[in-house]
Amino acid sequence: MNIVFDIGNVLLHWDPRALYRKVFASEAEVDWFLANVCTSAWNLEQDKGRSFADAVAEATARHPEHAEAIAAYDTRWPETLTHVIEGTVEILEDLKQQGTPLYAITNWHQDKFRETKARYGFLCHFRDIVVSGDERLIKPDPAIYRLLLDRNGLEAGQCLFIDDSAKNVAGAEAVGMKAHHFTSPDALRAELAAMGILKA
Repeated sequence: MNIVFDIGNVLLHWDPRALYRKVFASEAEVDWFLANVCTSAWNLEQDKGRSFADAVAEATARHPEHAEAIAAYDTRWPETLTHVIEGTVEILEDLKQQGTPLYAITNWHQDKFRETKARYGFLCHFRDIVVSGDERLIKPDPAIYRLLLDRNGLEAGQCLFIDDSAKNVAGAEAVGMKAHHFTSPDALRAELAAMGILKA
């Protein structure tokens, strides 16, 4: 079985609130800013490959009074990665040690991902990583899953995809992959053991 990981909030905890709690004085201000200025939809355009320079310019044109906070999304982006999810990384290391083929599909801006990969050695364990920003495709588009399969000569039914997003899990299942909706390292380890993928 080939194991295909998501990365954000499976192996690395990502939360823009962690940055903006340092920028704004109250949780209400953080909530307003992320709901109205640097929104999820705005961030998704970077995951599709839009440059951060263009993203910052677009948001600043809409909210010039927040220019400094908007710029921080780019210049202080590493502060949105709060910690390694140690339990999942241990699973990744165990799978690597036993010779399990490892792959990843991630919705991530291409430049920010390259910076991140340079910081975390365990991201070199994958035989291939499909990065949405490079491909101009995002989960749960079926094309991004098929790209991984076709590029690596994999059969969908011989792949287990792991993601914290239910819609991304459904996207993988729609192309014939097995899938696990990630909620915790313990639950993932238990399922991999039950499937006979991870040795006890």
